[in-house]
Amino acid sequence: MDKVKKIKIDRDGARNLFKQVLISDSDGSPLFCFRVFTIDPGGYSPYHAHPFEHINYVIDGSGVLVTESGEEKALRKGDFALVLPNEKHRYKNVSPDRPFVMICAVPKEYE
Repeated sequence: MDKVKKIKIDRDGARNLFKQVLISDSDGSPLFCFRVFTIDPGGYSPYHAHPFEHINYVIDGSGVLVTESGEEKALRKGDFALVLPNEKHRYKNVSPDRPFVMICAVPKEYE
């Protein structure tokens, strides 16, 4: 994973967010893309929705999944999270000194 380029996500609603694409259609994957997102302390992903589900696995750190209802679901290393199609959501790092790192699996067309 250290050899894969880390790209800063610089868009409205994102802060201290980075993405690495580990497996995609350019690697021959017929259906899925596996990405790793790193959210540094004080950071978060944009509040957004998309027409497909995605599955996340927390590699390191602690954070929360903020749902459409405003509920914050705590996540830490070893946890999985499922975001359903069209469900508004965002991820936030809640650690003051450690990155929140997770795998995000999506359909390859999304990447």
